[in-house]
Amino acid sequence: MRSVAGRLAWSALTVIAAFTACRRDVGQERPRRGAVADTLGFPAPDRPVSRIVAPRWTGEDERDHFDEAARVIALAGVRSGMTVADIGAGDGYYVARLSPVVGATGRVLGEDIMPDYLDLLRRRVVHDGLRNVDVVIGTPDDPRLPPRAVDVALLIHMYHEITRPFDLLWHLSAAMKPGGTVAILDQDGPTDRHGTPPALLTCELAALGFAAVNRTTLGDGTYVALFTAPAAPLSPATVRARLSTTPCSVAR
Repeated sequence: MRSVAGRLAWSALTVIAAFTACRRDVGQERPRRGAVADTLGFPAPDRPVSRIVAPRWTGEDERDHFDEAARVIALAGVRSGMTVADIGAGDGYYVARLSPVVGATGRVLGEDIMPDYLDLLRRRVVHDGLRNVDVVIGTPDDPRLPPRAVDVALLIHMYHEITRPFDLLWHLSAAMKPGGTVAILDQDGPTDRHGTPPALLTCELAALGFAAVNRTTLGDGTYVALFTAPAAPLSPATVRARLSTTPCSVAR
């Protein structure tokens, strides 16, 4: 007969294994890219792209002091029962704050492409007991989210780091529920200095059918831009034609 300590240790391992199994990473069994992704034919952005440098924008205490997450979540209209995607979730600052807002009937999809950041996110999900969170393994051109499932998508301090924005936005439009909201938080500054000029952002999203709703300034050059997702993804040919006739560049 096992000792009490042995039984407790075995029980703990069983709970951890069960929790890990139910929190299986979304996308880990899916192909890396489908045929459509390889034939989109979208151009690279006509602008510099910032390097991914850290799993978080700045310290959590500082962000909480400015009430950043609460303001963004409110502006995006996140409510109980929604499915919300945090694209470029890093170590999970927003994921941890979205989880109680969407509640037990909602889902949070924490997506990233960096293996180290995904490890940090997984640890946070387990440590904090975030049972309504799925970790999503994305690629630079596809967040690999479930189709027509997302009510709100957040892109926080990371749009300027997307190397293939038109491809990623096309796949994002397929993941959004018709009329869903995309909220982008960024600095009003050059894209090679971890910012995105609002006019450039609006141009790039418009090419994929995302309609600008409004833009709110949060201070220190930071803004939140809201967009409404199209009812369905535009055809790749339509997107290519839009980008040919109305190219988006830093000069806009």
